[in-house]
This record gives sequence, C-alpha cells and structure tokens, in this order.
Amino acid sequence: MKRWYSNLTVQVLTAIALGVVVGALFPKFGAALKPIADTFISLIKMLIAPIIFLTVVIGIAGMGSMKKVGRVGGKALLYFEIVTTLALAIGIGVANLTQPGAGVQATAQAVLQDSKKVEEAAKFTEKAGEMNWVEFFTHIVPDNVVGAFAKGDILQVLLFSVLFGLALNRMGKLGEPLMRTFDRLSHAMFGVLAMVMKLAPLGAFGGMAFTIGKYGISTLLPLAKLMLVVYATMFLFIFVGLNLVLRYYGLRLGPYLRFIKEEILLVLGTSSSESALPRMIDKMERLGCSRSVAGLVIPTGYSFNLDGTSIYLSISVIFLAQAFNIPLSLTQQLTLIAILVVTSKGAAGVTGSGFIVLASTLAATKVIPVESVALLLGVDRFMSEARAITNVIGNGVATLVIAKSEGEFDEARYQLAIQGRSVLQNELPEPASELPLVEVARH
Repeated sequence: MKRWYSNLTVQVLTAIALGVVVGALFPKFGAALKPIADTFISLIKMLIAPIIFLTVVIGIAGMGSMKKVGRVGGKALLYFEIVTTLALAIGIGVANLTQPGAGVQATAQAVLQDSKKVEEAAKFTEKAGEMNWVEFFTHIVPDNVVGAFAKGDILQVLLFSVLFGLALNRMGKLGEPLMRTFDRLSHAMFGVLAMVMKLAPLGAFGGMAFTIGKYGISTLLPLAKLMLVVYATMFLFIFVGLNLVLRYYGLRLGPYLRFIKEEILLVLGTSSSESALPRMIDKMERLGCSRSVAGLVIPTGYSFNLDGTSIYLSISVIFLAQAFNIPLSLTQQLTLIAILVVTSKGAAGVTGSGFIVLASTLAATKVIPVESVALLLGVDRFMSEARAITNVIGNGVATLVIAKSEGEFDEARYQLAIQGRSVLQNELPEPASELPLVEVARH
C-alpha cells in the first residue's frame, strides 16, 4: 500500500501551501523562484508535440473510416463554438447582474495616473495590434514540419498528425509494422512523462511562490469583488453548465473531477493549462474515450475551447465599462460577444493571452479606452489559475461528449477509472466486458 505522503495529489497540495507561505513571508525570494516553475513547464512542453503526434497517428490509423475522422473533428468544433458562446453570454449576464465595477471609479482613475502600470499595459496593447486573425488561421498550416515540432506549435503538429494518420490508414496492412513501432514509442513517451511528473510538486511550489511573492495578496483587495464574481461564475459554469451536459450523456461530474484532480492541482500551482495537456490525453483515454478522439479533441480544445478565458474576458470588459462609467447598450454587448468569439481563438499559446485578447477586443470596439486594462494588472495573475482550470475541465468534458456521441466510449474502462483502477484499451483482455473488474485492474 502506498504511503500517503507519496501520493502526487498530497505532494502538490503541500507544495502549493508552502509556495503561498514562502511568497507571503519572503516576497523577494518567492519572486525569484519563477525559473523553477518555468523549467518544469518546459519539461512538459518538451513532450507535448511527440505525444500528440503519436497519439493522433495511432488513433486515426486504427479508426478505419476517414469520414469518421472528419465527423469527429466537425462535431468537436461545433461543440466548442456553442459552449464558448454560452460561456461568453453567461459572463456578460453575470457582470451586468452583479456590477463588479461599481464603486471602483476612484481606483480606476488612480491606476490610469500610474505611469508604470499604463506602460506595462501598453506592451500588451502593442502585441494585440500586431496580431492578425487571418494570419492566425493560415498559420495552422506549417511551412516546415520539423519547425512545427521544434516550436511546439500544437495546431500545426495536430494538422500534420491528422494527415500522417490518414495516410497510414490508407496503407492498410503495409502500415502495420510502423503502427506497432509508434505504439511502442507512445508507451516510452508516457514513461518519460511519468518521470517528469515526479517534479510536479517543485513546479507547483515555484509557480505559487512567484505569484504571491511578485504580486502580493494585498493587490487583491481593491478588486476583490471582481475576483469573487469571476471565480463564482466559473464555479457555476462547471458545476451547473458542464454538469448538465455530462448528465445528458449519462455521465457524472463528480467522478470525472476526482479522476483528474492531480491535473487540476498542477494547473493551480503553475497557472499553465499546458502543464496538464499530455496527462489529459492519457487520462481521457483511461476514462473510456478512444485514443483517436482524445488525441484530436484535447489539443484542438486548447485553442478553440477556452471556456474559462471566455468567462474572464466577458466579465472583464463589462467590469472596465462600469469602472470608467461607460454605459454599454444591448447591441454593443452583443457585438462584444461576437468579437470575443473570434479574438478568444487568436491568442492561443501566446504569453499573456488574456490581456492581449482583451486589449485587441477593446481596440476593435473603440468604446472603452484600451489603457483601462492597466486596472486589471494586479489581479490578472490570480485569476489565471481559474481560467486555466476551467479550460482544462471544459476540454475533458468536450472529449467525453464527442466520444459518447461517436460510440467511441468504453463503459468498462470508465467504470474501472472512477473506481481508481484505470487501464488502457490495449491492457484489457478480450472481451473486457465479460471479465471481473478486479482481474483486469491495474493501478
């Protein structure tokens, strides 16, 4: 039996708590620990491209029908757009109802007079001005496959993986030796990931110590209501909205969240949803989704299914309008939703993407001054955890939904997973449904 202190969940929770203490008591030292978190995230990023490539290629090559690949991708994109638009609408509705920007006008004016904060906000505004949304979508096609892997561009790697998988699928029996080689490589990559994850507590400690040390808990007080509204809205979105979606497909939110608790805590500690990407592909496969569906939906969702980011952006826009006494008509708010649906896709994988998207949206609407984003600088980092966690949970739910709707869901593996005895499909003797669960279980 494993000792409690060797459990990854316990280790990450302890590391987060220690990070908060160190950042609060020794802010300069805590702020200097950022390289620890950055190094851990780099270790994870190192594995993302090869894991996506191997997972998608093996899944598609073994799927059989090429039409099915297109259907899965189409369903995923449709689901992403519906849920993202819903998240944006919920955010704007809650912001109008709760009025988080009321009463902070004095703080808003003081921030605009702070030259350092305005200058820092201007950097994000400049990046937003450089972004071209047409170029973003055309950028999905790499001009150099090796370059796509070297840069770790998720969408470019995903596109090449899909094409390679389709080509391997058409080869039939000729491609089987290569398939077996890729399968072995996939197991090796997840073995490397398991070794890297032993450093997760260090990454979480460094990330949390940096956040508290650099920004300080005191920065939260002036905008505490905004943070409360953002966190409460994301909580309701997950436990009401996504819960209802899962219920419709005969699944439950509680077991799913317990199964990915380590990934949630990892994102909480590092403020990076990318740190959980490779593990989420593996976890969703263990939860019953087919490898092809998990490999397609999870990476694509990281650019096109940003539920948490959508909620944050919609609330922030209304908050800034209230803080600077700028009334927005219903037409203007609907226009904001339409613009955010597009712009929220354009900053995927860009550092400070929340600010860049927010700045580009304000620049496009020309109703709220772009410099107003300086008001959010002090609390943005503390809301990034909520954004990233909601994004990760939402992408997992999307994977379950698509797998269920496509008949690519294994109920036997799901039952094993929620009982804490998960296995992969190739670890299940045939037929899996006729064997006692204990006989096929593996920790």
